[in-house]
Amino acid sequence: MAITEAVENYLETILILSKAQPDVHAIDICSYLGYSRPTVSIILKKMKDEGLVNVNSDNHITLTDEGRKIAERIFDRHNLLSAFFIYLGVKKDQALEDACKIEHDLSQETYDLLKKHYEKLIENSDKQQ
Repeated sequence: MAITEAVENYLETILILSKAQPDVHAIDICSYLGYSRPTVSIILKKMKDEGLVNVNSDNHITLTDEGRKIAERIFDRHNLLSAFFIYLGVKKDQALEDACKIEHDLSQETYDLLKKHYEKLIENSDKQQ
């Protein structure tokens, strides 16, 4: 299974849900993403077979080390891009939506440079206050 944008979204969702609640189930993913139970079940099975998630006997879903690595990368990108867009003056809802669209496609080189630039902007902004 290729690590597609859809798979990245599922992994990021599991990470977000796991930070907010003790156990993550397929129904939680359905509710969060607005997808049907059969759709989520198919993708979860594929992600389990690929070693990205674990599902225990109580149907609790957890990320494997590899799944967590991917989820955290996407989550970090989303947070930084959203914050950067808001800093630029983009309204919060639009910034979140735009970040979601490009977090998957941005090259690592471009992301690293954006992050470095944003951190300098924030550092300089803090010094001026």
